[in-house]
Amino acid sequence: PKVYKTEAIVLRHMILGEADRIVTLYTPDLGKIRAVAKGIRRPSSKMVGHLEVLSHSSLLIARGLNLDIITQAHLINPFTQLRDDLSILSKGCYLAELVDDFTPDEEANLAVYNLLFNAMSWLQESSGSEILLRHFETHLLSELGYRPHVQTCVTCQKSLSPQDHNFSLRDGGVLCPSCSHGQKDLEEISLTGLKVLRYLLDNSYSQCLRLRVETTVSEELDRLMARYIRYHLDGEVRSAGFLKRLDSWKSKEHQRLRKSLEEVF
Repeated sequence: PKVYKTEAIVLRHMILGEADRIVTLYTPDLGKIRAVAKGIRRPSSKMVGHLEVLSHSSLLIARGLNLDIITQAHLINPFTQLRDDLSILSKGCYLAELVDDFTPDEEANLAVYNLLFNAMSWLQESSGSEILLRHFETHLLSELGYRPHVQTCVTCQKSLSPQDHNFSLRDGGVLCPSCSHGQKDLEEISLTGLKVLRYLLDNSYSQCLRLRVETTVSEELDRLMARYIRYHLDGEVRSAGFLKRLDSWKSKEHQRLRKSLEEVF
């Protein structure tokens, strides 16, 4: 059809000309698509506010020669609470960028759409939980064919003994001590980290919320997933770097405020 209607989550947009934008969308039936929002940068545009990054909107789109054109946009869910906190907003942008980086154009994947949509809702309720990020990463990778192999040794398929192991970025799974010798692109994973990773892969987010993960284990899984994602993308996720800088700034600011409080009392 020359005109079609779809719901979509806005992943990103870029400037086009003096008043337009190219909007990257993830839809339930069409997968990732790009379309032009003409005149959206003008204050008088009726689409202003309906196509912000991380918004969930209903769209009417006309097919074009090179890029399709958004003719109507109606905001369904602005995910307002995501925008009230810079840390939560940056985590939402990180999830959207992962979907953008990992998914091909115009290849429908309803599971990925639902995963992203639910994550946006959970992110508002969980105040940017690190467990949410790890759950999203592992399940997105699983849906796209990169599920980490964590139940047995990825090379010899033997059962893993209850001890610390190595994770092979190249092979996409945990190696037993024998298969680890001489291997490259390895990341250490503790026994506790392995148990948490298994739980994340096999359970829903609501179930994973019950987990109480120590800071050292959380940081370990953060490093592991960051390297695994970087290995498959062959590059950095831009918003991940911003998240690191933001966390570092918050930590330093917290220490400064604590020191000031101690001086007062």
